[in-house]
Amino acid sequence: MANKELEKFYIDTQEEIKATLISEEEGTNPEQIFTELALSLLSDAGETENYRVCFDEKISKRGVEHKINGYSLYENYETLDLYVTIYNGDSIIQNVPKGEAEKTIDRAVKFFRNAVYKDYVNEIEESSEIFDLAQTLANVPEIKEYLTRVNVFLITNGEVKSDLKTSDTIAGYTVFYRTIDINYLFNLSDKSRIPIEIDFEESGYKVPCIVNEIENTDYQSWLAIIPGPALADIYEQYGARLLEQNVRSFLQFTGKINKGIRNTILHEQHMFMAFNNGIAATAEEVTIADLENNQGKSIAKVKDFQIVNGGQTTASIYHTWKKDKIDISNVFVPVKLTIIKNRESFSEIVGRIAEYANTQNRVSASDLSSNKENYVLIEKLSRTIWAPPVSGESTQTRWFFERSRGQYRNDRNRFGITPSKRKQFDKQNPRSQMFTKELLAKYVNTYEEVYKGKKLVIGPHIVVRGSQKNYAQFLNHNFNFKPDNIWFEDLIAKAILFKTSEKIYGVKPNAIGDMRYITVPYSIAWLSLKLNHKLDLYKIWKQQSLSETLKRKLHEVMSKIEDFIKIQAPGSLYGEWAKKEECWNGIKNQDFNIDLESLIPDIETESSDKRKKITEDETQNAEIEASLNRLKSIHIKTWKKIEDWGRSTKNLSQYQNDMAYTLRNKLRNNRTISDIERNQGETILDVVSDLNPELFYDMEDFFNEDNLKKEEEVEISIELIERIVQWDKRNKRLDAYKYRFMVDLLDGKKQLTNRNKYLAELNLKTAKKYGFR
Repeated sequence: MANKELEKFYIDTQEEIKATLISEEEGTNPEQIFTELALSLLSDAGETENYRVCFDEKISKRGVEHKINGYSLYENYETLDLYVTIYNGDSIIQNVPKGEAEKTIDRAVKFFRNAVYKDYVNEIEESSEIFDLAQTLANVPEIKEYLTRVNVFLITNGEVKSDLKTSDTIAGYTVFYRTIDINYLFNLSDKSRIPIEIDFEESGYKVPCIVNEIENTDYQSWLAIIPGPALADIYEQYGARLLEQNVRSFLQFTGKINKGIRNTILHEQHMFMAFNNGIAATAEEVTIADLENNQGKSIAKVKDFQIVNGGQTTASIYHTWKKDKIDISNVFVPVKLTIIKNRESFSEIVGRIAEYANTQNRVSASDLSSNKENYVLIEKLSRTIWAPPVSGESTQTRWFFERSRGQYRNDRNRFGITPSKRKQFDKQNPRSQMFTKELLAKYVNTYEEVYKGKKLVIGPHIVVRGSQKNYAQFLNHNFNFKPDNIWFEDLIAKAILFKTSEKIYGVKPNAIGDMRYITVPYSIAWLSLKLNHKLDLYKIWKQQSLSETLKRKLHEVMSKIEDFIKIQAPGSLYGEWAKKEECWNGIKNQDFNIDLESLIPDIETESSDKRKKITEDETQNAEIEASLNRLKSIHIKTWKKIEDWGRSTKNLSQYQNDMAYTLRNKLRNNRTISDIERNQGETILDVVSDLNPELFYDMEDFFNEDNLKKEEEVEISIELIERIVQWDKRNKRLDAYKYRFMVDLLDGKKQLTNRNKYLAELNLKTAKKYGFR
């Protein structure tokens, strides 16, 4: 069964290569198309990133000097992946002889050995696809400082059954060899990734551990101590691959040395465990062994080992050992290893990684909490939920949550890349609908009391105390759940209630008084309490406004509460008294002779409209979709301009230039964009938006040209395909496989999808060139 599935995978791959050949530009060959397919699978699995498919082969009288089919130089210069391909076009899977495999690997190694010596750059043509890489390897100082591992991937659609060497030292660098044959690619396509397995016992390392014996259906925890040399060894081989992919994307891992850790290793190795918190890791399973002389247990093997916190510690230990060439045998690192039994809980556990903060500038409490998981969720909701249009308007808008300072301005610059897009951003994200964490806390805390036991911890008297104190109470007592779309819509309704109340209160000289900051929260809290917190918030959300009846009633409430405070406050200290629970108790026990019957239409009942809860996954998908749409909104010609600008100005790194190239090709060929590519693409657009937004200004012209071309194009239909097939029977101008493709469309063996229409259109152009009308 497995063999049949493998054969099917092989045939499907060959057919995809042939179909791609039809659509690609001249000069493309099956070997490079296969390389692209293989690397996209490796990239999706997190085994490489930002790869660039390119070809260079140096041939001399002695034969092939070197050969490269692609490469990937990681952002932090720590890892270089080189790809060299053996491809065969046969209809059945072929074996790759050991000699051919080794010879092919050596050709990639020769390129690397030569490239790290500066004079070799002069032998490569500037027009060569690997000139940039050779230049970087020879002349960028960070290469000498940070390059840790070179992975040479032999990629083939054949089977490699012989054992090949696994590592080597070339020009002073550790080089690892990996074979990616058709079996490996098939497994990747089936499993999404192949887990890292580490055998400490076989490598001669003892990793003593103790287990938490308490039964738990979700996970099992082990506490272990891993020797510094063992950690350095596995980091040398796997690097950032050890970091769980979501964490890696989120942290934008640098892999550079932390100076504090380095100093501890150099001068106080014996204090390392005392000074360092260690690492947190997850695994699918562990194998435990007994230590000698009944000294306890040790971790012998671990499957699917992933670091979720402590990647910087690991990198720092490795680089200090490598750079300073010192013995690290006295370095020991504490490890909390979690074996997750329920894999569905994995992302949730990763999402609870402890925050790490190391700030030297004075920051407020609100800044320190800006990365709390709930705030990240609210940010996502605010970017993906569209508010209904206000009466009389046709445009939907968003309520923009500024999780950290300057986000609104930065996003306005990021998305307003042309004058027309700037107008669009302003219309969709009105500045009046931007809110911060402190405002959020004010809106929520004002609406409803919160008790902790018998103690009142949230009320309008807390709101009046000021944004920082109110915010601290909010964090401690009113934010202990995961926000969803219903919570977010209610939040915005509370914001509209608060902001509208402020407008009704007015500004001098046309104001109720001069205590707006006190009267507004007290009045909303009183009204909400008297209505049993049953105000129809969903109605406010849908209308994006308050009813006229509710507005009039609020004016009445505010006028009476202001008068009450001014009369009751001891010594006319309105503000000080309003900060006390005594003030709120005095107000909430009053009815002020206010009739609330008129507000019945504004109260929620069982017949009120119900809402559907959007899952976290749906929110995340919407966020990803918005991010992808941003990348797709940039014309492929503009991506080329960005790449050229990045190279000429050095404002983009080699990694980012390669990424711009990758994204241009993927967008042009409608290929899937990985999370790392998407995140990096956003970063590149941010750099361009900041440094040279003029690059975007002629983009609209490019899209207009495309639209004109589309108007001139003929619609591909079955009738037209039949005419082309009949014409080519007589004229024999299409290649055999292209003719076969058109016949399959005609016979219904292939569907007339958008991609197949595009391929048929290319065949139409060829036919037209030879006289088809």
